[in-house]
Amino acid sequence: MIRDPSSFLQTLADLRRHVRECLIPREAEVERDDEVPADLVEDMAARGFFGWSIPEAWGGAGMSTEELVLAAMELSQASVAFRARVGTNTGIGSEALVADGTPQQKERFLPRLARGELTGAFALTEPQAGSDATALQTRAVRDGDHYILDGTKCFITNAPIAGLFTVMARTDPADPTARGISAFLVERGTPGLSTGEPYRKMGQSGSPVSEVHLRNCRVPADNLIGGREGMGFKTAMKVLNKQRIHLAALCTGPAIRMLDEAVAWTCQRRQFGQPVAGFQLVQALIADCQTEIQAARALILQTARQRDDGEDVAMQASICKYFASEMCGRVADRCVQMLGGTGFIQGHAIERFYRDVRLFRLYEGTSQIHQLNIAKRTIAAAGYRLDD
Repeated sequence: MIRDPSSFLQTLADLRRHVRECLIPREAEVERDDEVPADLVEDMAARGFFGWSIPEAWGGAGMSTEELVLAAMELSQASVAFRARVGTNTGIGSEALVADGTPQQKERFLPRLARGELTGAFALTEPQAGSDATALQTRAVRDGDHYILDGTKCFITNAPIAGLFTVMARTDPADPTARGISAFLVERGTPGLSTGEPYRKMGQSGSPVSEVHLRNCRVPADNLIGGREGMGFKTAMKVLNKQRIHLAALCTGPAIRMLDEAVAWTCQRRQFGQPVAGFQLVQALIADCQTEIQAARALILQTARQRDDGEDVAMQASICKYFASEMCGRVADRCVQMLGGTGFIQGHAIERFYRDVRLFRLYEGTSQIHQLNIAKRTIAAAGYRLDD
């Protein structure tokens, strides 16, 4: 659903120009310094990037799912650090509030998230609870008008710079299922909350990730998302279903950029008296990349439109994330192959993207978890039960 096609096309054109003229030229700086420069963060905030998916009533752009994924495909053609810097606010860092927050919670936090004054983070994963999210051990115990939270979260994007954390914790220790989990808003500066040193990572320089520690962390009961215990896992699934479509788009942008870089290089590089792109085996690599990119884009847009129409897209969101993340990895590998030794040398965009995109197949559900989810839903839709 695109609300105003002519206006949105201009928005995309402006975004495309900004990515090429302002962000791509600063990629080497981000890689070198391992951070997005403050002036670019301020510029992205002024342009409204942090509030893309936050409703207009709370100061955001109120983008539909289709609009969000189209914008994401443009922004993610620059270094993944740029989209990661705003990505938690346009996705998992604000979506729990948008989906299930009380009016008071939305009024208090969403405008600041939309303006980029606050950076959000989604704290679900733990050392012993990754793919099996219901195994989380973080506890929240009611104490008068507060809850006391204790636990450790890991692999939390933007944790070192976040001002607001959506924390999943178990409020019913007697219930080991998803029904015992609740979601809380925890602000930076709350006594008992701290974040670890940023991890040293294989890729994605400029996107800080760390642990979140909760030690006797006293959180007001008013910060229980939705004001009800036991709804946290349902909230998390709402967040992740949308975010997986969003992330699929964020996998497609880098694939588009890498193919553009590979085509430009192979058309200029000459061997045996002709451009490398003139060899049919290289053309086959180009064709495979372009075909998979177009297939991912079509699948993502179809699923985004279904979500905007109010359909249940839980399985389709898994398919999008699984296909697009795997596609991006295959495109990265082919593009390194097309560049030969140049694709292996640090400093080239494709070498950096090759490292950066490896994470896509791990977070927001590993490829293997999505395979299981897709298969189980397909079997159930056919009317069969595996436990019969």
